Amino acid sequence: MTRFRPCIDLHSGKVKQIVGGTLSENSSDLKTNHVSQTPASLFAKLYKNEALHGAHVIMLGPGNEQAAREALSAWPGGLQIGGGITKENAKQWIYWGAEKVIVTSYLFPDAKFSLERLKDVLAVLGGDRSKLVIDLSCRKRGDGWIVAMNKWQTLTDMELNEESIKLLEPYCSEFLIHAADNEGLQRGIDEELVEKLGRWCTLPVTYAGGGRAFEDLDRVHKLGGGKVDLTIGSALDIFGGEGVRFIDCARWNEEHATQQLSYG
Repeated sequence: MTRFRPCIDLHSGKVKQIVGGTLSENSSDLKTNHVSQTPASLFAKLYKNEALHGAHVIMLGPGNEQAAREALSAWPGGLQIGGGITKENAKQWIYWGAEKVIVTSYLFPDAKFSLERLKDVLAVLGGDRSKLVIDLSCRKRGDGWIVAMNKWQTLTDMELNEESIKLLEPYCSEFLIHAADNEGLQRGIDEELVEKLGRWCTLPVTYAGGGRAFEDLDRVHKLGGGKVDLTIGSALDIFGGEGVRFIDCARWNEEHATQQLSYG
């Protein structure tokens, strides 16, 4: 069953909603939809109160560690953490309270996939793949999608397809996929990608990018066969958006969890 998965995106220590394709080393390129005056820890408490498990905290660049740690302290064992995760710090973030770590760029030295690095991260987690999420955020190129790193500015040598998913599944417990070309634009989800993720993945997978209406939850459920979860960011009222009420998304999870129990 498709679930709503909330996020806490951190940039320069603040919770922000950013147009994903504008993240770069040049701050003048950055386009921001919303800068929250609410600290990350209060968003974490909100998600905890609504039992919204599987939320991810993403550190977009430097200056976010303190805000991220405060969020984890507000809901120990309830949040996933990503952004700058390596074999050197993965275990530390689990110690600081993350349920799982999300790894991306570290797996692609010089933009080339390294299975050895993936195994190294898993090893420092004691071989426990339930603590590891692989972020395969991507950009559309031609008829396919290429995994992107370095704030989604650098294309790697990995195409996002069934073959790459099958290669990685033995080493993690779930995937996070930002459609970087859709991120923050509220122009609608990448329906083709969602449909393919539902067919390719046997592990839980969360799609983010372009969600703009409450009805997108049902749309993703149908396209992905109930196997793909959805993150909605800029359109949410708690992030200054007008398209989707946070409380409606929380109720979606509650109601569909109840339906699963009654059918199961």
